Amino acid sequence: MGFSMTGSFKSHCLVKNFRENSLTIQSFKERRAFSIDIKRPKLRLFSRSFLLCRNESFDFEERTSPGEIREEIQRCYELIHRLGRGVTYLGSSRMGPNHPHYLQSLELGKEIAKLLDCTSWTGAGSGLMDAVTKGALEAGKVVGGFKIAKEAGQWTASNFHAYLPSDTYVTCRFFSARKHGLVDAVVRNNKSDRTAVVALPGGIGTIDEMFEILALIQLKRIGSKLPVPFLVLNYDSFYTKLLDFLDSCEEWGTVSKGEVASLWKICNNNADALSYLTDFYNLTSF
Repeated sequence: MGFSMTGSFKSHCLVKNFRENSLTIQSFKERRAFSIDIKRPKLRLFSRSFLLCRNESFDFEERTSPGEIREEIQRCYELIHRLGRGVTYLGSSRMGPNHPHYLQSLELGKEIAKLLDCTSWTGAGSGLMDAVTKGALEAGKVVGGFKIAKEAGQWTASNFHAYLPSDTYVTCRFFSARKHGLVDAVVRNNKSDRTAVVALPGGIGTIDEMFEILALIQLKRIGSKLPVPFLVLNYDSFYTKLLDFLDSCEEWGTVSKGEVASLWKICNNNADALSYLTDFYNLTSF
């Protein structure tokens, strides 16, 4: 009894047959087959790399178990427990220090950190994530992060942050673990907790995180006993067309009238965001 799998690897097309204690790899380009004897472990997955040509190899490594993801999520939760919950920022990794949205985000990160006096959480990446990190540090407040080794727009991968202490962030292999961390960091179980989700301008990754958190809030599955403010920073009308699309969804009947507007607050500038948070938490001023 066995199974087959077909795949491609640059100039090779592979057919691998696992039967009993042998593995067959077929190269259609060279019309040659390679047969390898293996010792099959009992009731365990295995990881092997096999040479297909002089300079290339095919890696059969797999995720060994759900336990790896569970352990990574646990590390994120432990970091949150140690540094404290606060504001999660979502935003582009591509908008650098010369972009006007970077400067606005830096100032926002600084002012919110001072206003709410809480930990600032980001994906510990470049771009607008870096901006709010520096802003919160300028305010003298705690910063934590859930880093992915390679962000969009970056040509090099690193498990280490350029300047944050290593005990203030977790480098995640799995996006699911990172998302768990970003969400858990804003959970409010006590009235004294001051948390928020702040969505800055961004691309696919940012929008993915925005709508995942929006759905959790909508379905009351975010895990928070108390409401969590969700702010969308619509700098220079960045998100206006996306908001127009959601209005169209209401017209088509896929979204209830006014439903999305009730779940988040659209802010055109930093003053709007600070004013909203001041009112939300009944603070005196910003």
